[in-house]
Amino acid sequence: MTIARIRHAALAVALGTILTVAGFASAGRAETGALEQLTIETGAGVHVIQVEVARTAEERGIGLMHRTELAPDRGMLFDFGVTRPATMWMKNTLISLDMFFAESTGRIVTIAERTTPLSEKRIRSGQPVRFVLEMIGGSARRLGIAPGDRLRHPLIEQP
Repeated sequence: MTIARIRHAALAVALGTILTVAGFASAGRAETGALEQLTIETGAGVHVIQVEVARTAEERGIGLMHRTELAPDRGMLFDFGVTRPATMWMKNTLISLDMFFAESTGRIVTIAERTTPLSEKRIRSGQPVRFVLEMIGGSARRLGIAPGDRLRHPLIEQP
C-alpha cells in the first residue's frame, strides 16, 4: 500500500469517526426512529400525525429525552405490549409534553397536559392502559383532544 493510500484510508476512518460522533451528539435532539402515521379521532375532527413508536423497554426508557424541539404534527407512541397501570416522568426531557394515556382499543382515558420539563414527578395513567402518546405541550387544547377520543394505528386493536 502506498503512503498516499494509507493517508487516504486514515482520513476516511477519521472522517467516519467524526460523523458518527456528530450523529450521536445530535441524535438526542432530532428524530431517531422511523415515522409512522397515527390518527386521532376527536369531537373536533380527525387529526393525522407522524409518530416514532417506542416498542422496547430501552426505547420507552429513552422516549423523548434530550430533544430540544418537537413539531406540532409529530409525537411518540409508547406501546407497553400489555394493559397495565403506566407511570411516566419528564427526567431529561427538555420540552413540555401532553401525554395521552389510552386503552388497548385506543380510547384515551387520561390526559396529562403541559408536563413540566426535567421534573422527576411521577405522572400516572390513573387506570390500566396499553399506550401513551406524547406530543408537544398544548396539543390537547390546540387539537381539541379529550378523554373518550380515539387513537388509530396498526398496533391498536379496532373495537
